[in-house]
Amino acid sequence: MTYKRFEDLPAWKAAVKFLLELYTFSDECEQLLRRRSDLRSQFERAALSISNNIAEGFERGTTSELVTFLYIARGSAGEVRSMLCVVELLPGFDNLKSQISDLKLQVEAISRQLRAWLEKLQNSDIKGQRYLNDDSRREYLRQREAERIAQDRKEFMDEIRRIVVESRGF
Repeated sequence: MTYKRFEDLPAWKAAVKFLLELYTFSDECEQLLRRRSDLRSQFERAALSISNNIAEGFERGTTSELVTFLYIARGSAGEVRSMLCVVELLPGFDNLKSQISDLKLQVEAISRQLRAWLEKLQNSDIKGQRYLNDDSRREYLRQREAERIAQDRKEFMDEIRRIVVESRGF
């Protein structure tokens, strides 16, 4: 699927959903985090950085820049996860372990989603929107159609072989 806007990207949506839940958690823990306002601020900035880097990389228009920004987003996800691990160990957060665990699971899922996207991008021949022109689009579509036809032909021949084998009783 091709996305035209970063707001439609599943990874961006997941990152924003996570950010909103982290803000809620942070608000609920305001008393506990008051003594550690720097931690709360860094928490929120790192969480915001995930969705912002996805958006910025997407808008850059090249696959290589998108890859760079997705790695930065993954780094921010790791940073948030690390801070969640630290918060979990702080005194006063014992009754919030379930919430912290849920947040860690969410940010781990975002990190996995970004990793899968990165693997796909790194194995792609597409340089990015910035490099597309009418000729390169036509060539790309021609190649995709040729690959689809080759796959259809292979599936057809496999089906013929299966029918022949079944008709011979093998």
